[in-house]
Amino acid sequence: QVQLVESGGGSVQTGGSLRLACSADGRAFNSYAMGWFRQAPGKEREFVAQIAWSGRSTVYADSVKGRFTISRDNAKNMVYLQMNALKPEDTAFYYCAAKKSYAAVVRTATASEYTNWGQGIQVTVSS
Repeated sequence: QVQLVESGGGSVQTGGSLRLACSADGRAFNSYAMGWFRQAPGKEREFVAQIAWSGRSTVYADSVKGRFTISRDNAKNMVYLQMNALKPEDTAFYYCAAKKSYAAVVRTATASEYTNWGQGIQVTVSS
């Protein structure tokens, strides 16, 4: 089991950037695929990005492709989400998530696949 804590959220204007970080407190961090999800008020939690245990495979939701980048540092038990060219529709609570997986290639995931979740952090993009 890993415990996850997000940081780096906040408020930014349209076109700005933010970098979210997620620290994992637990053993065998490199046995987990890591993901980012988000949930806006009144909406379902949606997939944003996923990264394989090795860091060599990533996948993104169409809505963020080309603007967001997920990465990880297994030596530091950290995963990141670099968010550029932010839009008001990116406003949401963002969650870091983990699931045990040694899959070399990752695909679009659903929230139900993940077993460990952080508390979430607010990202607000104003126009």
